[in-house]
Amino acid sequence: MSLRPPRLGQGSDPGRDTGLSVLEAEMMSEAAAALGRAGSRAEAALSRLTDPEALEREGRDALLKAAAEAVWSLFIQRESCGLRDQRQVITDLGIPRAVLVRLGAR
Repeated sequence: MSLRPPRLGQGSDPGRDTGLSVLEAEMMSEAAAALGRAGSRAEAALSRLTDPEALEREGRDALLKAAAEAVWSLFIQRESCGLRDQRQVITDLGIPRAVLVRLGAR
């Protein structure tokens, strides 16, 4: 008779969480929260591009640079979550061409 270690998720108590599953859930939760924060920062930076007071106070170039950096961070965070296609985000957020050009997109 051979002795085999139990398989993950197939023990006598199927509702029991293993340390690995708890860690994976925590990591997914943090990745989702980070993605949400990156999206909020990108939305805020893009909205400042259309704010006349911000344009006057900070200048268009500075706002474009900040928006491009925030959008780039969002794209990187999305890619780290396995979301490779950015077209829907570009459409949903209404990312201007001037920002995309600063990212290297054509």
